[in-house]
Amino acid sequence: MRRAFIVVAVVAVAGLAALGAFRYFASCAPVPAPLAKLGLSSAAKCSAPAAPVGAAAAETPRLVEPPTVTVATGAQREFVDRLFVSGTLVAREDALVAARVDGLAIVELDAEDGDTVAAGQVLARLDRSQLDAQLAQNDAATARADAAIAQAQSQIEQFEAQLGLASDDSDRAHRLGGQVMAAATIEQREVAVRTTGAQLAAAKNGLALARADRKSRDAERQELLVRIARTEVKAPVAGLVSRRTARLGATVSSVGEPLFRIIRDGAVDLEADVPEQSLARLAIGMPAKLRLPGVAEEADGVVRLVSEEVDKASRTGKARIALAAGAPARIGSFASGEIEIARSQGVGIPASAVQREAASARALVVRDGIVELRRVTVGIAEGEALEIMSGVAPGERVVARAAAFLRSGDRVRATLAAAAPAAAAP
Repeated sequence: MRRAFIVVAVVAVAGLAALGAFRYFASCAPVPAPLAKLGLSSAAKCSAPAAPVGAAAAETPRLVEPPTVTVATGAQREFVDRLFVSGTLVAREDALVAARVDGLAIVELDAEDGDTVAAGQVLARLDRSQLDAQLAQNDAATARADAAIAQAQSQIEQFEAQLGLASDDSDRAHRLGGQVMAAATIEQREVAVRTTGAQLAAAKNGLALARADRKSRDAERQELLVRIARTEVKAPVAGLVSRRTARLGATVSSVGEPLFRIIRDGAVDLEADVPEQSLARLAIGMPAKLRLPGVAEEADGVVRLVSEEVDKASRTGKARIALAAGAPARIGSFASGEIEIARSQGVGIPASAVQREAASARALVVRDGIVELRRVTVGIAEGEALEIMSGVAPGERVVARAAAFLRSGDRVRATLAAAAPAAAAP
């Protein structure tokens, strides 16, 4: 009996515990029928579960901030289109001075490398002693020819006088006839006339021969004088001596190496190799700035010559840029520079702000925080800046670095770039 009571008590306690748990986890659930008999009805108050933290915030839409982009302001400025070139410094026109006589030794040198010489200035002298001896011989031969001429002229005068007397005698004999003078005497006087005439003719021939000999001696003398004059090696043009190969005591030859090389007027050119696609952009007279080896300051130049021929192997053509007078240039050196192709005024923006698609170009313009995609016409590129000929007005802001994720109509927050592209020094 006692054990049955204990069992009933345990069951009652367990039931009450289960009821409390049920009411805690499901206070709004309907009360089971067995428990309703124990006086537990559904009239118990049902408390609604507490709303989770942040639920109200989840129901309110959250605002998304627009992306921040860096913009640059388009500014009106001057653009200069330049073409980079490089090549070798060469003489614009050089004169090779060689000896014009053979077999003579150099006895004097009057010019060195780097000397500025005038046209006709003596650069070197050759040994002329042998030519002087030949000139003395020619003088003696000329005097002998003069004497022969004088002798022939004297003989002509003598024979002309004799011929006159003989002719008179012959005429007198013919007038007297055979009755007064013997036939032999008349014949003898006729022979005298013919003999004297022959002697006169011989004397005239001798005069002609003497005169011819005199002319030959004159020609020989002229040749000797020319050769003697050529013993003085002179500068054919004014300019700068760039090379001297003459050596004292050396025997010269007209077919050997030139004794001197002269840069005419000291004029030096830069002979540059230009790609064929850029060759057509060049024109004579375009200014250039050249960088010479070992010289801090740039040298002025101007395009003097543009080749009409392109090398089929390298696909480049030659362009000659004349350096200004007095430039410290040495032929054979390497030099480089830039040729000014054109100058223009336009709106400058960063090159990174332009999107290129085939033959078109676009830029993202920011106005009142809204992106606007515009077509632009690109002009000269100079450094990191581009000339915009149309599409962007001065003062308008463009996205400094064009991005593919931006579209026309997007809202952005613009941040001005630290510095706009600066114009290059003219």
